[in-house]
Amino acid sequence: MCAESLSFSPWLGKKMSDPSKVIHVRNVGHEISENDLLQLFQPFGVITKLVMLRAKNQALLQMQDVPSAIKALQFYANVQPSIRGRNVYVQFSSHQELTTMDQNAQGRGDEPNRILLVTIHHMLYPITVDVLHQVFSSHGFVEKIVTFQKSAGFQALIQYQVQQSAVSARNSLQGRNIYDGCCQLDIQFSNLDELQVNYNNERSRDFTNPNLPSEQKAKFSQQGYGDMYSFQGSGAHAGGYPQMGNAEAIAAAFAGGLPPGISGTNDRCTILVSNLNSDRINEDKLFNLFSLYGNIVRIKILRNKPDHALVQMGDGFQAELAVHFLKGAMLFEKRLEVNFSKHSNITTGPDTHDYSNSNLNRFNRNAAKNYRYCCSPTKMIHLSSLPQDVTEAEIVAHLEEHGPIINSKLFEMNGKQQALVLFEKEEQATEALVCKNATSLGSSTIRISFSQLQSI
Repeated sequence: MCAESLSFSPWLGKKMSDPSKVIHVRNVGHEISENDLLQLFQPFGVITKLVMLRAKNQALLQMQDVPSAIKALQFYANVQPSIRGRNVYVQFSSHQELTTMDQNAQGRGDEPNRILLVTIHHMLYPITVDVLHQVFSSHGFVEKIVTFQKSAGFQALIQYQVQQSAVSARNSLQGRNIYDGCCQLDIQFSNLDELQVNYNNERSRDFTNPNLPSEQKAKFSQQGYGDMYSFQGSGAHAGGYPQMGNAEAIAAAFAGGLPPGISGTNDRCTILVSNLNSDRINEDKLFNLFSLYGNIVRIKILRNKPDHALVQMGDGFQAELAVHFLKGAMLFEKRLEVNFSKHSNITTGPDTHDYSNSNLNRFNRNAAKNYRYCCSPTKMIHLSSLPQDVTEAEIVAHLEEHGPIINSKLFEMNGKQQALVLFEKEEQATEALVCKNATSLGSSTIRISFSQLQSI
């Protein structure tokens, strides 16, 4: 298929009911690069092909599957995508598949290039730039590394000095594990020309420029990987979040680009939770669930409406994460309604539980890491702070009252015992988390969170 032979349906004639994994992008100015388009769509899934139609100021981009493309277009139906200050317009293409007959339409993953796209599956251990550099530098000089943790999973772009090094690395490392039994490498050639690195830290590194800063200071980048989002609106000024004392942690966690559906402009800290199972819920169980998304200040179950509760988070961003990820979650056979409250805070009183000084709040230390792992409830939970002598059977026995456990794995990281437990249903995993987080197992108070892994 030659690029010149492509024909497109008009924008107004192409509806969301005609899905394709190929996305047609219009108004792609000369200043917009392949890298910019990649950044716009990578949060929604793996991109397999990217074709720039420079003469028409257009581009074709193929996702790995149709659901990924649908997710992207549904998101950008509500949020105007903008790159380098230019609005771009997206729709499903009339093409169901891109082929690579034309030299200008080379499919990503097929044509050798000095930049690799690496996806890591079954990631039981954290992967940093330093770990990737240690693995890939044995095949040649690595110039730049940029990592992402998006909805598609953990990915990295690795740029070598010469193409032959990238070819050697792909041939040698494809399908291999970084650690024994986990962190499997899935490697494709990228068709990007150059990576842009703004910060040297555990998520990105320019090995040719050691003088780059380690993080941005209370301001979100409007360049590079921050181009996919516009941080403007009520509560946001000069591209940052003035109400937040942890802006640097947020920037470090999301590399300047927030997850799809998160605006970052909310300044309301209190959440109203309704449709609770009043026979089974209490403040501590709500704390266990909502503390996954930020520090909890106070919680109050309403006396005149026992299926309603107010939850006050540490700041507006944390409240937005909780509303976004918990809206519609199932707990104790009830589907939760989670919305922002009209109350700015919860007043102290006999019915109010204060958690402001609780050592169980998760975002006092390592806030960037905790933000990075925020997600909706899943079937898989991750356990930490376990006793050193704990057994897998003891962990299963501690949790199995909440539902059938499909699989479990006990492992050691940095000298500490941790575990993954996969339930049959998401609701069962959520119940186990709210009931068993901060409970005693042996001599330890265990911590539980949701894992984004799909299998063990």
